[in-house]
Amino acid sequence: MASASHRRPLRKRRSALVWTVAVAAVGLLVSLVIALRPDGGPDTVRTAAGTASARPGASPTTHKTTPAPKPPTASPTPRRTPAAATSATKPSARPSPAATRPSAPRPASGTAPLAGRIKPGTAYTGVATHYDAKDGDGACLYGPSPDLMVAAMNHADYETSRACGAYILVRAASGASVTVRVTNECPLPCAPGQLDLSKEAFAKLAGLSAGRIPITWSLLSPGTSETVSIRYKTGSSRHWCGIQALGHRNPLARLEVRTGGGWSRLTRTEYNYFLSPDGTGCGGSLRLTDIYGEQLTVDGLAVRPDSVQPTRVQFTRR
Repeated sequence: MASASHRRPLRKRRSALVWTVAVAAVGLLVSLVIALRPDGGPDTVRTAAGTASARPGASPTTHKTTPAPKPPTASPTPRRTPAAATSATKPSARPSPAATRPSAPRPASGTAPLAGRIKPGTAYTGVATHYDAKDGDGACLYGPSPDLMVAAMNHADYETSRACGAYILVRAASGASVTVRVTNECPLPCAPGQLDLSKEAFAKLAGLSAGRIPITWSLLSPGTSETVSIRYKTGSSRHWCGIQALGHRNPLARLEVRTGGGWSRLTRTEYNYFLSPDGTGCGGSLRLTDIYGEQLTVDGLAVRPDSVQPTRVQFTRR
């Protein structure tokens, strides 16, 4: 009996020792596994947390610094944008016009970005009346002309002399037509679309007794062998000047003078002169731009008031 009582306690002590050793072994094994993991366990979790705080929802494997994209190279000014002075450091769709020579012509199908109320390719409806044009002079101040195929444009479409010099093809309901040049303004009550034709031009469409007839009309770019001329206004000098362009095939949109900083645009008056009130550019190079954006440069013209000075340039026929 004594031997049995001694064996039972021994088994209990051995069993407790085995369990202790087993638990310790398992704990040691778990520690080794965690320590030897290649992804670092806890450190990996901290890195992911740090990444998430900087970019919510971002994966640590895709969190890379990406260089900012380079800005696109400046493209040439679309043909569709107004012509501007070209720069030596930027490409241009067309080369700068040489002195006293026109810039490269553009296709006749091109649009007219600088046109005002009167646009090419558009047919306008209105009425035609007639007046005594006498020597052909008028509000545009072009002076007398042997060609009396002229018209006075209604006040709205005259647009502070922007219509001056424009060639207009006029058609009557009968099918008769005549080409006239705008040299005058027809004040109110002339309505938009109305043309007051010289008696000579009106007679090409109907008898003068008709007085008033319905018409359609559109802008025309005629063929001509003449070149543009320049005239300085009475009283012009190096300190103040008014400049006028004559004989331009297409309506004139801008007249600029060369300055030390480039080109300076002059303001157009209702009597069709471009004014430089402080003398800027008077007697210097000029740049003319038509409604299509084509530019002509004129050099070497002195300030000679009331003198018509011819150039060697003309706008392209459209």
